[in-house]
Amino acid sequence: MKPICELISLKGKRALITGAASGIGKATAFRFAEAGADLYLVDINEEGLKLVKERIQEKYDVNVEIFRVNLAKKQEIDILWKLLEGREPDILVNNAGVYWFKDFVEVDEEFYRKVMAINLDSVFWMCQHFIRRRKNRGEVIINVSSIEAFLPFAKGLVHYDTAKLGVVALTRAIAREYGKTIRANVVVPGGIETEGVKKLKKEAIAKFDMEKISTSLHFNARLPMGRFGDPDEVARVILFLASDMASYINGAVIPVDGGFLSA
Repeated sequence: MKPICELISLKGKRALITGAASGIGKATAFRFAEAGADLYLVDINEEGLKLVKERIQEKYDVNVEIFRVNLAKKQEIDILWKLLEGREPDILVNNAGVYWFKDFVEVDEEFYRKVMAINLDSVFWMCQHFIRRRKNRGEVIINVSSIEAFLPFAKGLVHYDTAKLGVVALTRAIAREYGKTIRANVVVPGGIETEGVKKLKKEAIAKFDMEKISTSLHFNARLPMGRFGDPDEVARVILFLASDMASYINGAVIPVDGGFLSA
């Protein structure tokens, strides 16, 4: 029986994390580095990636490589995996996503395609590349969905909800088809105080957007724990799923939402 310190360790592993310049992706990068993993950090925000890399390497003795990738473009995803040929990650965390509000009847094809490309299609292509290279050797996929996929709460997010439920279906299908060698699980955050959420709150107050302010207050009132979560509280769950602590967990859908879906 392995001791706990060995079960949680990612030493000797390489992990690819998308959306790593901020929020949950950034917090996950720090936790994985603490666990000893070498990192491939992916985001469209190159300056943010540089800062994360610098801060991680100040604290931890791990290798960190950053890649500016527009995940809305499959060609750029293909190029990324070509660059990683022969040194592919053991762990894939698909965290990147966009949270753009638009009334359902106002959504046009261009907007819809871009939202789906980032929130769902990129996860599909990243998983496909990973499985092509790892299906005979195994390892771990962790995808990030949202409580909005199960309980639509905010108005103007039909497109987002659709994509995020697709991430759940994709993850469970992968777990079913490749479960002998690949563990694929999905984390479902909700009410997490990321930089993006903080920005939305400030904009709603500045614009005196009563609908969004009311939604935020209603959401907070419904949280059984009575508070929003920290990105690191999601990162810890992702670390658990990436480690041997979760060696018999496959195809699971794990909410990290302060009890919101139960309320």
